[in-house]
Formats: sequence, structure tokens, C-alpha cells
Amino acid sequence: MFGGTGVFIKGAMYAILTDQSMFLRGGESLDTKLTSFNCSKFKHIKRSTTAVVNYYDVTELYLNDRAECDELVQQSIKVSTREKEFKSSEQSKRLRDLPNMRLTLERMVKKAGIPDVSSFISLGAAEVYRKVRTSHGKDLDLKLLWMFAGAIDGCHWTLLKDDQKERLLREVE
Repeated sequence: MFGGTGVFIKGAMYAILTDQSMFLRGGESLDTKLTSFNCSKFKHIKRSTTAVVNYYDVTELYLNDRAECDELVQQSIKVSTREKEFKSSEQSKRLRDLPNMRLTLERMVKKAGIPDVSSFISLGAAEVYRKVRTSHGKDLDLKLLWMFAGAIDGCHWTLLKDDQKERLLREVE
């Protein structure tokens, strides 16, 4: 993705290794610390653009002050895992972030009176479909019901089993 090898812990990337350098992920107060050590940001040069990302070159620090570098690595891990946990939490999710959902479906669901992911999940696919059908008319495609069920189950709607689809059909009729 950025021309190096990502280093991960608990699914969160906190470093990039290239042939010559090591870059640590910044964030929160870590940006100020890394800048104070004159660590420059990682630049990925593509054909026509340059992407500057929130990773800082700590190679010199690693070579000259291993203890300080170790401390920065630990802080980077904390920041990275905290951000990863938040992004994976229900508080950060929008309806459109769920599988099968997109902006237009999120708007339909919100117009039907379902404001957030937790309400969507607690109501269940059949009730969400009924509410959307009430607010948008009876001519909704049944595929929408499957999409809502897949969003709740965390899978693509085509992976739903036939017995689950039959149960959902009974619930909405």
C-alpha cells in the first residue's frame, strides 16, 4: 500500500519498515514528540502524486537513543490499538459502514426513524424493513430485507441461508 512492510499488533498497524528506514505511526500527543525529535513524515511517491501519511521516520533515533525509541514504539502501539478499538466499536460505526449498506440505504433507514447502528441491530432486519416500507412505500424489493439481515449478521446478503430468508419473509408478512 505505501511501499513498505506494515507492522501490526492486535490488528492495528503501528509501523512501516522499508529497506533503509523505520517509521512509527503518530497520533494524539505523539505527533508533537516525534516532530520535536526531527522525525520527518513518511512520503509515498506514486506516478503523479505524493501521499504524506502520519508515520514518522525514527531510524536515527533508533540508532542513537534506543531507550527513547523503545518508549515511542510503546506509545505508538497504544495510540494505534486505541484507534483500532474505537474504529471497531459500535460508537464509531455509521449505518453505511455495515456490510451491504451504502449512503442511500442509510438515508432510507434514517428517514424511517432508525437513527443509528445500535437501534438498527436491536430492531432486527424484519422490523427495519417494515419501517422502511412504511416510510417509502410497499414497492420495496425483498433484496433490501436480505441486505438488512446481512448487515446485522456481518455478511454479504447473498450468503444468507434459505431457511433464514424464509423466516424473515414470515416475519414481514
